[in-house]
Amino acid sequence: MTIAFVFPGQGAQTIGMGKALADAYPAAKAVFDEVDEALGESLSSLIWDGDIETLTLTQNAQPALMATSMAAMRALESEGVQVTRAAFVAGHSLGEYSALAAAGALSVADTARLLRTRGQAMQSAVPVGEGAMAAILGLDLDAVRAVAEEAAQGDVCQAANDNDPTQVVVSGAKAAVERAAEIAKAKGAKRAVMLPVSAPFHCALMQPAAEVMAEALASVEIKAPAVPLVANVRAEAVTDPDLIRQLLVEQVTGSVRWRESVQFMVAQGVNEAWEIGAGKALSGMIRKIDRAVACTAVGSPEDVQKAIQAEA
Repeated sequence: MTIAFVFPGQGAQTIGMGKALADAYPAAKAVFDEVDEALGESLSSLIWDGDIETLTLTQNAQPALMATSMAAMRALESEGVQVTRAAFVAGHSLGEYSALAAAGALSVADTARLLRTRGQAMQSAVPVGEGAMAAILGLDLDAVRAVAEEAAQGDVCQAANDNDPTQVVVSGAKAAVERAAEIAKAKGAKRAVMLPVSAPFHCALMQPAAEVMAEALASVEIKAPAVPLVANVRAEAVTDPDLIRQLLVEQVTGSVRWRESVQFMVAQGVNEAWEIGAGKALSGMIRKIDRAVACTAVGSPEDVQKAIQAEA
């Protein structure tokens, strides 16, 4: 089997995620301790005992999901499965940072601080209530791009996430995104669902956040990853640290090309994907992109054991 390790993005967060891993594996617990220390607060307490509204705030959800993914990765490593077992790493939006941390390109502490900064910058780039995102179900990327263009009417409205052949997310000014949802339904979309997000991610309105991230990333050491990263904005493999830095900045305003990223990995021979961290959202998308890819979620001690047994 040729495996890709994939890392989830925002929306996968749940109260209690990673707790069983931390209890079962000292190396997993050490990740949460390292993130708490890097942020100067007990994010782990919020993740395990807090309320979902506070955890879902972008500035909390982003480092929290990375910490959970890295806890799962450290648990796998404790059992002898190194990141180099994968042919590629990839992550959905913030998951790209988790992928880079897993591949040793970024330290866990730096990744936590970068994601806290990224979350705050994305949140403050657009006043609450002025932006929106909507998932368009049942139209392909080209059709949704045409919808977004028609809906814009002078406002920002863009295809932000090309998730799978049946789901493309639009992002931009609230009124334009609402228009896009109605136009999409008129053009045959099965559904158009306004998403419960606090800001319009991955569109031109995020430019102030991109500038913040350019500055934050400039002062952080990025090493060549142990495994190639399939980058969101390119949908192809990259290993050069300077290019990775540039693409992480572009990613703030650029589209998440997840469908094409998976297709790229499949074309390189990948036939198995391990979703490392919280939830199974990426596994669902991957199955819709290519049913031949076997998906394994690794988010609990039981999942770690199952994955290792399958490997053996």
